[in-house]
Amino acid sequence: MTKLSKREEIIQLAASLFRKRGYSSTSVRDIAREIGMEASSLYNHIRSKQEILHELMLNVANSFSTGMKSVKEAPLNPLQKLERLVSLHVNITINEPDAVALIPNEWIHLETKGIQEFLHLRDQYERDFKQILQDCLDEGFIKPVNIELASFSILSTLRWLYSWYGKNQDINIIALEEEMKKCLIQGLAK
Repeated sequence: MTKLSKREEIIQLAASLFRKRGYSSTSVRDIAREIGMEASSLYNHIRSKQEILHELMLNVANSFSTGMKSVKEAPLNPLQKLERLVSLHVNITINEPDAVALIPNEWIHLETKGIQEFLHLRDQYERDFKQILQDCLDEGFIKPVNIELASFSILSTLRWLYSWYGKNQDINIIALEEEMKKCLIQGLAK
């Protein structure tokens, strides 16, 4: 395992604090205290708390966007693409649980440019997700369903998976992927 740089260590620790306390309730002093340094020394590695949030939110949004691009380009049918997206969510959640936990609520604290970037990536991801669901419907892989509602339901469940996984970390990742596919997709399948 590669040793993290001090900056990476700070960002990882800040993600955990933001998750536990919320972005607004976490100060730079809190982050410095947790890492064992003075707040003034922290600024040798980061410019601001906002920079940390920006990096966390955009990194995870880019992970989802890159994964979506890969799924869209894969030579798979729409149902297989949908299953791949569930696997993508499971894997990102398991690998970056603290950053993923920030998605539902903490993005609102991003400053203007960061919020625009994040919302652009999120909205494009959601459009692509809906299109894959629509393709599943059009090609007869799923029952007639309201695509907006189905997309909302699946993505909401996947966005909050970090909460369930935090209490059930002993589950095998492959088993979790399969269970999530069963729960989220098989109910739609013909």
